[in-house]
Amino acid sequence: MQSNKISLIQFIQYFIIAVTGKEQDFTSGSIRRAVFMLSIPMILEMLMESIFAIVDILYVSQISVNAVATIGLTESVITLVYAVAIGLSMAATAIVARRVGEKDLKGASHAAVQVIFLGVFVAAIISMIGILYPKEILGLMGGEPDLIAEGYGYTQVLLGGNITIMLLFLINAIFRGAGNASVAMWTLILSNGLNIILDPIFIFGFGSIPAFGVEGAAIATTIGRGTAVVFQLAILFFGYSKIRIGVKDLVIRIGVMFNLIKVSLGGIGQFLIGTSSWVFLMRIMSEFGSEVLAGYTIAIRVMMFTLMPAWGMSNAAATLVGQNLGAKEPERAELSVWKTGKYSAIFMGLVSIIYLVFAQQIIVLFNTTPDVVKYGSQCLRVIAAGYIFYGYGMVVINSFNGAGDTKTPTYINFVCFWLLQLPFAYIMAITLDFGPSGVFWAITLAEILIAVVSIVWFKRGHWKTIKV
Repeated sequence: MQSNKISLIQFIQYFIIAVTGKEQDFTSGSIRRAVFMLSIPMILEMLMESIFAIVDILYVSQISVNAVATIGLTESVITLVYAVAIGLSMAATAIVARRVGEKDLKGASHAAVQVIFLGVFVAAIISMIGILYPKEILGLMGGEPDLIAEGYGYTQVLLGGNITIMLLFLINAIFRGAGNASVAMWTLILSNGLNIILDPIFIFGFGSIPAFGVEGAAIATTIGRGTAVVFQLAILFFGYSKIRIGVKDLVIRIGVMFNLIKVSLGGIGQFLIGTSSWVFLMRIMSEFGSEVLAGYTIAIRVMMFTLMPAWGMSNAAATLVGQNLGAKEPERAELSVWKTGKYSAIFMGLVSIIYLVFAQQIIVLFNTTPDVVKYGSQCLRVIAAGYIFYGYGMVVINSFNGAGDTKTPTYINFVCFWLLQLPFAYIMAITLDFGPSGVFWAITLAEILIAVVSIVWFKRGHWKTIKV
């Protein structure tokens, strides 16, 4: 009885240390403690992101099925565009973590500045396209005329203001690489807390603020995340994290920038493959009408609620790998990955049971349209069947990235997504007339294969020799 009490007290103490960010050296001591200290704020950060995703879709689903489908189509496009941000963020985390492990904080700060410059440049290009061609973008994705007329404002605002999402993403990657996971957590809590408050105000109207409908969801997101970016920049400039930036650091360093670009290319390719695959899957789903598309979109949003904690643990593994390689501790880096992968797989296995049993009841909470419920719950059940593999696979794949080996996951994604998932989905759903279930099974089989291949490849150990 006494030992249980002590364990609970220790858990609470460690939890407080984790969320306040008081412990930042993860290159020595207990690996389990290091995983806990990094994972807790990252899990809370990702949970906050997924809570917002759920709340957002709850509000938007009160407008219309078209509004929900608009979000699905727009997010498919924006994830394709943000492959660049994801690639850059992987490079930032890997290089910052390596420099911190080497005790080179000035080098880490220089990398942080260059990744911000690159992010602003990419965001400016995306903004111009999003502002000028929102209707054409939805049309290319298979949106019907009434959907485009109702939802193009959402696409225009979200893509036009994408610099807020881009910088939020990149600066949090810098914080994670430095081991300041709690700073990234509090930033996202601020961002998504504001989003949740502002969503109903701009969607349904309040006082002198008119009802913007689905466009209001994009306005709320842009304001919430823009506020969080200001908060991030204040932390970087006033030194509340391990990484500190001064005015004198705001210069372009060609060598550092090219190193970032070189490391990020694999990550960009990796996620371009993954997200373009997702876009094509959404395009296939659009063939079955707005109600099926809405069910699929709701199911994916629900799944994000539980995928985000697994992503949090995988980000923790990436930071541990980067810092320990920088500290010349490759065996400790590898052991960190196996331990984190096990914890992630256990968590995802428990979640899969809930989805398999209560899928229909979960979808009904968002929409009661029969076809939306039917295909949304089917999507949840089929994809949940591979959740244990997802949990382990995400950790291992992100560990390659944390080591700076972004090419290996690119090759794995190419084979599993483009050579397997897309042809299988099209043949099953369209050619053999299995409908949406063909797409769902294609997703599950591809993710299982990714997990198996990545574990085999990781054991070979080439990632330990990567220099960044």
